[in-house]
Amino acid sequence: MANPVLVEVTRGDIVESRHRGAVAVVDGDGATVLAIGDVKQPVFPRSAVKAIQALPLVESGAADRYCFSDADIALACASHAGEPEQVSRAAAMLARAGLDETSLECGSHWPSAEEASRVLARDGRQPDQLHNNCSGKHSGFLCTCVHEGVAHGGYVERSHRVQQWVAEAMEAVTGAEHGEGNAAIDGCSIPTYAVPISSLALGFARMATGRNLPPQRAAAARRILAACMAEPFEVSGTGRADTRYMEQGGGRVFVKTGAEGVYCAALPELALGIALKCDDGNSRASEAMVAAIIARLLDKDELGERFAAFARTPVLTRKGAVVGEIRPAGELA
Repeated sequence: MANPVLVEVTRGDIVESRHRGAVAVVDGDGATVLAIGDVKQPVFPRSAVKAIQALPLVESGAADRYCFSDADIALACASHAGEPEQVSRAAAMLARAGLDETSLECGSHWPSAEEASRVLARDGRQPDQLHNNCSGKHSGFLCTCVHEGVAHGGYVERSHRVQQWVAEAMEAVTGAEHGEGNAAIDGCSIPTYAVPISSLALGFARMATGRNLPPQRAAAARRILAACMAEPFEVSGTGRADTRYMEQGGGRVFVKTGAEGVYCAALPELALGIALKCDDGNSRASEAMVAAIIARLLDKDELGERFAAFARTPVLTRKGAVVGEIRPAGELA
C-alpha cells in the first residue's frame, strides 16, 4: 500500500514538495490508538531506539558502578552534535572504566554542530571517535563490557555478548524478532534490525509505562527516559529538534530521531508510545510529523499548542524572508 502524504512544503501559494509516511501510536498493553499508513512495514529504526539499547547499561549495574548521572545516561542514548561538552562527557564515561578513545569502534566524523567543526578546523585538528554522534552509546557499551568482565574488542559485532544483550532487550521490549534474517549494519558499525513501525511504538509505550516488563527492566526503562527528558541537550545538541522538543516538554515528552526519517517518542502520562517513518528519509518531514502527532495527542493542552507550532516551520530565503512553510498534511493536518 502507498503511504499517505503527511507533510507538504509550500513556496508562495503552491505546494512544492510532499512527504509520505506511516505513523503508529500504541499503549502499554499493545492496543493500537492510531495507525496511519502501513504500520506493519519493517523499518530500520537506526538511532531512534538508543534508549532501548541502553537497557543493559542500566540493568547490569554498570551505570551505578561508574556513578553515571542523568546527563551520562542521556549521552548513552544520544545522537549528539559533537559539541565540546558532549565530547568531554563521553571521554569521562570511558575513563571511569579505565578506557579511552582508542577503545571505541564507531569511527569518526566531523561534528554536526557547525561551531564545533569550525573550531577543530581552525586549530588544525581532525575529529576523533569521541566526535562521532554515537560515541556516548558506544561508551555505554564499553562500560557494560568492563563491568561484566567481558573482553571489549569487537564489541560492535553481532556475535559479541554486549550486542546479544542489546538484541535481547530490543526483542523483549518491542515484541519483534531481532535475528539474522532482519539484521543489517548501522552507520556506527553495530547491528540494526528492521522491525514493524507498530512494534517500535509498542516498545516505547512499554519503556514509558513498564507494562509487561520485569520489575528491574521496567525500572531501568523509566530511569533512562527520565534521564533523557531531564538532560535533553546531551541527547542531541544546541537548537536541534530532539533537544527543543524535550526542553519544551518539561518531563512530559520523550523523543528520539533516527536516520532516514524515523522517529520514536513516548508520552508517559498518557501511557503511549509513538513511532513513524518518513518514506523518503527526510528529517524536516519526520520532525514535523512527530510534533503534529504529539500535538494531536495533547489536544486542548497548552503543551499540545506548543507542539502544533513546532509542526509548522517557515521556509526562508537567504535573507530571512518567509516565503513558504513546512506543514502537516492529510491525516495530520
